[in-house]
Amino acid sequence: MHRTGELYGQFETLEQQKDTASFGMWVFLAQEVLFFGGLFMAYTVNRRAYPWAFGAGSSTLDLTLGGANTVVLILSSLTMAMSVWAAQVGKKRLVTWMLIATLGLGTVFLGVKVVEYKQKFDHHLIPGHGFDIRYVSQHPELAKNPEEAAKEAEELDKAFAKDPDLNAHAQLYFSLYFGMTGLHALHMIVGAGLLLWLIAESIGGRYTPKYNTPVETVGLYWHFVDIVWIYLFPLLYLIDRHN
Repeated sequence: MHRTGELYGQFETLEQQKDTASFGMWVFLAQEVLFFGGLFMAYTVNRRAYPWAFGAGSSTLDLTLGGANTVVLILSSLTMAMSVWAAQVGKKRLVTWMLIATLGLGTVFLGVKVVEYKQKFDHHLIPGHGFDIRYVSQHPELAKNPEEAAKEAEELDKAFAKDPDLNAHAQLYFSLYFGMTGLHALHMIVGAGLLLWLIAESIGGRYTPKYNTPVETVGLYWHFVDIVWIYLFPLLYLIDRHN
């Protein structure tokens, strides 16, 4: 395709090209809302049908790790916004450093998710034949302290009294947990790939006040992924925490 500098042949001006790219990203994000919306609807229906199972499943999540990851993503949104601003005002070196910081924070987030997933595997909380919501309470050595295991066993007894099929219904919660957080993590991995591309281009000084469309467009995508997590965190981690 014909290209003059940063302007592609089908556009008359860089401004028109930027507006078109931004519009295209907004359309893409709109269909992503519909994509995630199906999962949120499935969550809502099952959460209402099996509140005790969802509460029991949520209580097994590590709130400290989930909260830390939330802070990490909020910081990554800040550094992404800073990279867009730096590109707009012509601070080329700052663009690169802010993009690297965003990538680093995103990598930390994914690393924490790996740790969390391993915990679920070790605690027999992977939906399937070996799933056992009582596993940790029956193996106190896996808990952070014996008192925590005893409290969890007591809470599970109450939950089973309300829902005799709690173990089966809790698998619905964890199916949604892995489906929703896994899909989110996949979007993070795609975002990390885009950030690597931006970093490589920014090192060469490509982004200027006149041309910074890729940084702004990827920034929109990154902020969307962060916002999705802002919804996932309370829905998955904070159920019945007041109890």
